[in-house]
Amino acid sequence: MPKSRGRRKATSSRPVRRSPLAPRRSDLLLRDARQLTGLADPLMAETWASGWLGGAWLTAELGEREAEHRLCMEVTGRASTTPSPHGLAVIAALARVAPVTDVTMLAETIDILAETQPLPPWHTAMSADTAWTAVAAWRAVDVWDSEQVLLIDYDGPHPHTLMAQILHPGGLMIGKLAILEPGAAAQWDQPLESDEVPMPISQAPVADVLADLADALRTTDITWPRNDDENFVDNRALAWSRCRDHLSAWPEREQLPEAERHRLIQQFTTANDLDDEVSRSLAELFLDYGEGHIISGPLAWSPAEVMLLLTDWLPRKAILDAAQRTALPDVLRQWLTYVLDQRGVDPRWITPVVDAVDVHLHEFRQAFDDHTSWGPAKQIAAALTDRGIDLTDRQAVDDAMRALNAERLAHRLLP
Repeated sequence: MPKSRGRRKATSSRPVRRSPLAPRRSDLLLRDARQLTGLADPLMAETWASGWLGGAWLTAELGEREAEHRLCMEVTGRASTTPSPHGLAVIAALARVAPVTDVTMLAETIDILAETQPLPPWHTAMSADTAWTAVAAWRAVDVWDSEQVLLIDYDGPHPHTLMAQILHPGGLMIGKLAILEPGAAAQWDQPLESDEVPMPISQAPVADVLADLADALRTTDITWPRNDDENFVDNRALAWSRCRDHLSAWPEREQLPEAERHRLIQQFTTANDLDDEVSRSLAELFLDYGEGHIISGPLAWSPAEVMLLLTDWLPRKAILDAAQRTALPDVLRQWLTYVLDQRGVDPRWITPVVDAVDVHLHEFRQAFDDHTSWGPAKQIAAALTDRGIDLTDRQAVDDAMRALNAERLAHRLLP
């Protein structure tokens, strides 16, 4: 019998099992949205929407900048295709805290859906074009100026306080965000435990504090890995909605005038009987770190900054000879005592900063000798030093670099 042409071969009668597709974030959001229709509190609706937008931001891939916009687009499409009271409530909640690029689209969708669907009670209590009123603001700053807490009081249907914890060591970053009951600032100055670092609080102009918050949110957003603290993620979009209009241009980092830099080092070495080249070179190094990496200024040292200097910056960046390594611990302790005294820090709170040197000294020694932790610039400088090149001689460095690059190229080309 001739073979049949075009006839499909027999296949197994067992059905192919397919893995179910994971639901999209917009599907999960709409399923969760039914609770919005019965709410009377606009703040609860905002925090709910902020949490969903925060989840989209947190799980976005590195370099993805439109995760929140994509979520708003998907939800708008779904809510418009199948109108419902909870779909309208979702759009109204998102409109209050969404990125500014999506506000017009969401507002227009509200107008369309509201023709056939009831608006939620909380929207009636506070319409989408009504803003919360910031009535007062405070800053609490620790004694080392390494941590700030911002408090902003809001008036409206549900008075509350927006709190932001801002950390300085390692780069400006928000640690936590929270919505507190009103009057949190009045309860701030509670008696402290003996080991608690003081954080005096003072009132400040609302616009200035909101500008601080916006600046800290901007730098936190571009820091990788992303801050996955639950309180931060849930309240991030809400905080942006309150301070976005106060975001200023990137601030320029001011450098110490050369005369002031010279005065500090001269005064330090003279006051501590350290008038030698090794001590002076180390003081220059500490000042370089402070200028480039301490947010609050080159003299605002804290235990965390000492840790970063010893366990990260020096091992990656600095080349120290034997004399400098031997002198480093004592000179650093004296430098910390000197600069914190210059800033007027109570001696009681200078001690923990100085003690941090001993805490991290062993880790510094291990990291400093680990060549795999060196940055590219330090690797090259070490290679030139090993060849006897004077790093202060520009011509000698240029000649040695050309020879070094030629050698590396030759090694890559060899089989």
